[in-house]
Amino acid sequence: MAPPLPTSLPLEFLESHGLAAQGCPMSSLGLVKEDHFTQAQYLGVLENLRQRTDEELAIYVHVPFCHVRCLYCACDTTVTHSIEKVDQYLDALEREMDMVTERIGRGRRVEQLHVGGGTPNHLNEPQLARLMEIVERHFQLAPDACTSIECNPRRSSVGQLELLYGLGFRRISFGVQDLNVDVQRAIGRVQSLNMVRDVFLTARETGFESINLDLVYGLPFQTEQGFQSTLEQILDLGPDRVACFSYAHDPAKRPHQHAINTAHLPSATEKLALFHRAVRTFTEAGYRWVGLDVFVREDDELYDAQVEGRLYRNSIGYTPMPAKQVLAFGPSGIGEMADALVQNESDLKLWQKRLNNGQFPIAWGRCLSESDGRRRRAMLHLMCNLRLPASSAADLDQEYEQLCKKAEHGLVEVSEDGIRVTPQGRYVLHGICAEQDVLVDCGSNQWRFGISA
Repeated sequence: MAPPLPTSLPLEFLESHGLAAQGCPMSSLGLVKEDHFTQAQYLGVLENLRQRTDEELAIYVHVPFCHVRCLYCACDTTVTHSIEKVDQYLDALEREMDMVTERIGRGRRVEQLHVGGGTPNHLNEPQLARLMEIVERHFQLAPDACTSIECNPRRSSVGQLELLYGLGFRRISFGVQDLNVDVQRAIGRVQSLNMVRDVFLTARETGFESINLDLVYGLPFQTEQGFQSTLEQILDLGPDRVACFSYAHDPAKRPHQHAINTAHLPSATEKLALFHRAVRTFTEAGYRWVGLDVFVREDDELYDAQVEGRLYRNSIGYTPMPAKQVLAFGPSGIGEMADALVQNESDLKLWQKRLNNGQFPIAWGRCLSESDGRRRRAMLHLMCNLRLPASSAADLDQEYEQLCKKAEHGLVEVSEDGIRVTPQGRYVLHGICAEQDVLVDCGSNQWRFGISA
């Protein structure tokens, strides 16, 4: 049964703490800039990582290309139809991996690989093959590594899906967003149910172990009735996971969003009702609500991890795997390694220029203090596992008291064992966690929560 909405809260509280604050369709952690993060500091981070030979690695590769810009998009991407431009990107990607593995050692074992974008399957077949060749020349993928890729169903074909499976990908995610044609036209992404179904079934027949479908709520012309129809059609397909992201309208940062008429966007209250529809529909169908906005089958390892209190969230997404050393390659990639957070330059040309000049393309970074690390781990645990042991009070210091005050609104329960997020509090989980600590900020882009592990 779906948890009831926290209707007793003032609208302003919901707007500042809840769904409207979540990034769409991707998020990350720890985006706290440190001025003058130098090349020498980054070299120090890599040297630290080189010495941690027994720690598992995860890799994120950002492919910054699309064939067209969807109007709702919050991704770092470039619209191009130039094969040469993509080949130049792959040249730079190889150079970046050369520079990193020269410092940390070539052939390090990788437990998790995620290729995101943009639209990774915008690459043609030789380019996709080359991308994986670059990865495998620099790293050793574990036999049971979690390998996932994001795809646009409009760019997917039988041959391409078979190639991706042959290259070693076992998890795949398709961006559906909404199946209502009025909504699709308003966001510039028209794709029929029949087409989505054909691609989904082809991926299933190809042998992918897990298929995730992405939805977005808060889009223009979305209504409860129309969104309910999309939810039911998605259920008919039977995906292994569904990620239901909140649309963030911010044309000041994303000028293409000016093309969306704000008069057609649902209000904050309507947006909350849309997400409640998703929660109710998926939970009544037997799915389990994990983290902020992911729905999985009851036998899914993410749900098992959450029940057992070991779910984790790195800069790729939710995962039951303790791969806390995340290397990110490509423009805007966010890495977490050796007690540091770093992000690459987002601009494709600047990222390439820095690499061509023999520099690491780091835009900013932060080395976490011991206190930073403890606070961040505590808030991550609360966000992932919906509870925080009383023993973590010392790690959070004054933030623990602030969290306890949420009990006044019925968002958390406080006992001698610690803090537990209530069913109603789950709807504003992002606000509960993020406002306590800037090291748990979910307002930027990299994560696609549904397919990380």
